[in-house]
Amino acid sequence: MSSTESPSVPAASVLPRVAPVRVGEGERLRSVGLPGVTLSLRSRPPAREGLPPAFFVHGLGGSSQNWSSLMAELEGVVDGEAVDLPGFGDSPPPDDGDYSVTGHARAVIRCLDAAGRGPVHLFGNSLGGAVATRVAAVRPDLVRTLTLVSPALPELRIQRTAVPTGLLGVPGVARLFTRLTREWTAEQRVRGVMALCYGDPGRVSAEAFGHAVEELERRQQLPYFWDAMARSARGIVNAYTLGGQHGLWRQAERVLAPTLLIYGGRDQLVGFRMARKAARSFRDSRLLSLPEAGHVAMMEYPETVAGAFRELLAQAGRPAADTDTES
Repeated sequence: MSSTESPSVPAASVLPRVAPVRVGEGERLRSVGLPGVTLSLRSRPPAREGLPPAFFVHGLGGSSQNWSSLMAELEGVVDGEAVDLPGFGDSPPPDDGDYSVTGHARAVIRCLDAAGRGPVHLFGNSLGGAVATRVAAVRPDLVRTLTLVSPALPELRIQRTAVPTGLLGVPGVARLFTRLTREWTAEQRVRGVMALCYGDPGRVSAEAFGHAVEELERRQQLPYFWDAMARSARGIVNAYTLGGQHGLWRQAERVLAPTLLIYGGRDQLVGFRMARKAARSFRDSRLLSLPEAGHVAMMEYPETVAGAFRELLAQAGRPAADTDTES
């Protein structure tokens, strides 16, 4: 979509009141106003002062809550903060209605610049992986290391299971899908999402499932819920078609930061076969393959992802060879 396309939802100041977003034990939530966007940020008090800053960016349909488990694992390693991208989680839509990968990257850059915390250890999953790649390429001064979990980088042969998500970006499809599924309960929708995103949905606890249902019920009351989903999906599709210096693979080649790439063998949205291409494209990369993981390895295997990140930190000061490990 064009960044000049007018938003089709109410301004943040006139949005309806909905239930407050969930804040987990030990977490804090704050809101920061920036030019053109207001962002909600989730954090955990670091185990001690002086830890290096980290910044976490979620994927399509997700929120900062997607990083809660990993942030808890890393609270003694980094001073972490996870963002709700514009239109997701507890962040209202951007003023200009721009949900492109570039628009989301611009919001992240504004947030990091305003906080003055950079360079950060930057994490991204799915859409957030594409966003983080763009940030690392255009603003290397803001990124100390880059960790990408199933990043949404262009694929020539899209997996069949990923097609419905891409179709959300087609104008009118989100509205049609809403009509066709209006009888679905929040529980049914959440089960469908987890079946798509997890390598083994059975790993999700009853408590976590209940929290996910509550969050979906909250979001469905927001008038911009499907609009944010559809426009962000369209943003991913548009980013896949960009060539030249703005192409995501070209930008991956420009990333200077030591990079940890994590791919799940049961990922139904990002092809596991793309792992090798990514490892070749990022110049200073380490590749972690998790055969049993799906699309959100940081939620399924937070301890393993945290361990790989600690290894990245240990290696970052030394010349890096491309390593491929399986867990």
